[in-house]
Amino acid sequence: MLKKIAVLLLLIFLTSSLAGCWNRKEITDMAIVLGTGVDWTAEGRLRLTVQIAEPGAFAGEEAAGRGEEATNWVVSAEGKTIEEAARNLAPKVPRNIFWDHCMILVIGEEMARKGTNLVTNFFLRSREPREIMWVLVAKGEAKDFLETYSDLEKTSAQAANLLTRMRTGYSVQLWELAEMLAGKGVQPVVTRVEVKEAGVTPGPGQEMKPPVHKQVEISGVGVFKEEKLIGWLDDYETRALLWLKGEPMEGVITVPDPGEPDKEVSITIRRGSTKVVPEYDGKNLRFAVKVKMEGDMVEQQSRENLAKPEMIKVLEKEMAEEIKKRAFITLEKAQKEYGVDIFGFGDAFHRKYKKAWRELKNRWDTEFAEAEVIIEAEAYVREIGLLSKRAGTPEE
Repeated sequence: MLKKIAVLLLLIFLTSSLAGCWNRKEITDMAIVLGTGVDWTAEGRLRLTVQIAEPGAFAGEEAAGRGEEATNWVVSAEGKTIEEAARNLAPKVPRNIFWDHCMILVIGEEMARKGTNLVTNFFLRSREPREIMWVLVAKGEAKDFLETYSDLEKTSAQAANLLTRMRTGYSVQLWELAEMLAGKGVQPVVTRVEVKEAGVTPGPGQEMKPPVHKQVEISGVGVFKEEKLIGWLDDYETRALLWLKGEPMEGVITVPDPGEPDKEVSITIRRGSTKVVPEYDGKNLRFAVKVKMEGDMVEQQSRENLAKPEMIKVLEKEMAEEIKKRAFITLEKAQKEYGVDIFGFGDAFHRKYKKAWRELKNRWDTEFAEAEVIIEAEAYVREIGLLSKRAGTPEE
């Protein structure tokens, strides 16, 4: 009998300690944020903009409307801090703002020049926003970026999220930006986005829509010195930045045709690697950088037979020269124009010269700007596709 009573009391105790649904959140009570942006106003205040999903538009393709029904709602509020601006959003949004699904954080150009620490501190401290959201810097205002829409995706936030995940350029998440800001061996670079006219929507039912409207576009990166934006790299320079940083290599390299120099040959990058070797004698700083790349020829404009071994060798040499050329252009801009190490050479130096690093780390950008950098490139063409020469070329 005593055992039965003990078991009963234990069951009562266990069931009373189980968590209930006291803190549940109903989707009908939430305003789900897909993307957010921060701008610096002319009055010296922070403007927080959020792109909120319209729940009915995400129930299915038929409910989405594709232009017949709005898929999102964009609203802004201002404050002296991000938290104050978020509080000022509450009277405008008739639901609880839910940050967990926020995919992108867009920082306006003027805001980025004032300092990202005024923005990132809130999103890193707050419990709801996730540190894996993509960070973007807008050419212009973040509000304009969030107010645009996409023809292929339901919202501009989703379009930007997919573009960054596809690694069409350099992509950085919030936690990665925080690490770069905290370290001394590399200065941050952040994906640059713009709002540009792109694409045409033809066909019936489009009479009420403009034939061309503005959509989101990734266009290089913003260069930072500590937490402040100081300049830009375009798409051409950004690709070389990725090579020098040793990031996964993708894209295409176009070189002159070996047989007809006025024609072009396109080679897609299959894979690659980068090795950075620092050398320091206590006074002179030098870096030896070796980039190795493999690619496949996918297009030629000439009638030359490029399947010949001697032609492949010429293509590989021209490909290596193009890699070096682009790398030097980006390196020159980072060293001479901006004076910052955006490649992570400081981290490589730190790993090899730990004692010397303690002396140089607080003036690393100055040391990097004066350092000698030697770039070597190796390139290999692995495949030339299904044709040995262009279609329509007569037999010899």
